[in-house]
Amino acid sequence: MCDKRLCACRKKAALSKVDPGVIQELEKNFTKFSSTDSSSLLKKYLTRELFDKLKTKKTSYGSTLLDVVQSGFANPDSGVGVYAPDPESYTVFAELFNPIIEDYHGGFEADDVHPPLDWGNPDNLGNLDPDGKYVLSTRVRCGRSLQGYPFNPTMTKTHYQEIQQKVSEALGALEDDLQGTYYPLETMDKKTKEKLIEDHFLFKEGDRFLQAANACRYWPSGRGIFLNADKTFLVWCNEEDHMRIISMQNGADLAAVYGRLIRAVREIEKKFSFARHQRIGFLTFCPSNLGTTIRASVHIKVPRLSADYDKFEEIANMYNLQIRGIHGEHSASEKGVYDISNKRRLGLSENQALIEMRDGIMEIIKQEERLSR
Repeated sequence: MCDKRLCACRKKAALSKVDPGVIQELEKNFTKFSSTDSSSLLKKYLTRELFDKLKTKKTSYGSTLLDVVQSGFANPDSGVGVYAPDPESYTVFAELFNPIIEDYHGGFEADDVHPPLDWGNPDNLGNLDPDGKYVLSTRVRCGRSLQGYPFNPTMTKTHYQEIQQKVSEALGALEDDLQGTYYPLETMDKKTKEKLIEDHFLFKEGDRFLQAANACRYWPSGRGIFLNADKTFLVWCNEEDHMRIISMQNGADLAAVYGRLIRAVREIEKKFSFARHQRIGFLTFCPSNLGTTIRASVHIKVPRLSADYDKFEEIANMYNLQIRGIHGEHSASEKGVYDISNKRRLGLSENQALIEMRDGIMEIIKQEERLSR
């Protein structure tokens, strides 16, 4: 679809009113949701007064409040509970997004401005666990959205296919250790699919939170994965964001992993303009990933410290770290192994986010060693 047609469709959507059926659905689900004991940020900030103010608004992409809140309404156990169906949603529905963003990202207020991109020097980060006692693997990823396209759930099948075409062509031009192969899910053979799943590289169709957000329509059309020969660099296309760019390897060499990601992003951004907001940084489907979009994580084995989970969580919170199970959010730990990552991605630079993560992991290792004596 050409840019002129996109603009025409958006202009038409902006002039139309919110469908009465959508408002009726919102009213029904808001009433039901209000009676739950949800501890989500959506429940915390979506008052009746704000709901009434936002329920008749629509972006030029045609997104409504229902697109923003439907996953949180369906899943009261959500932590956040909202998604942005397009770049404009962060402005049109700012009165809901802004307090949620401030709460999640540790005090990033409505008049704060995200700093310019600053990768820093990856060599300064070093190896977190040179002896390999605790850290099993290290991973750093970032999300990117192509400028001019909506996000889930406003994307059409054509959007998915166009983005995949552009992404696969750009990745095909990568060289040296970043060179690899793009595998479209739609045409992937069974053997390749099973191998990628076995190696924990391939994403699966969305979990219930993404399903409820209408983020999985037309599956598997327009989705795919790029993987380099060493399996240390990969890109997910149209899984949750348009692109998830990932660098990873066994061990704890954070400098090497982060350095590879920087090189990859710099090459990819030569091909695209990415959606970026002057105040909240790079734009993503979930507001938890705004700003730097950086998530730096390790799989770390800390059975002694995690036995006192309150203490474990206290240390993580001191460094703004998030503790997850080894299969990601909403999963459990296995044999004392956890996925630990930086939580704050907004209001600080990429370099600062990595330093915060590094310092927190070093403290966790220090505490585990103390308990091992």
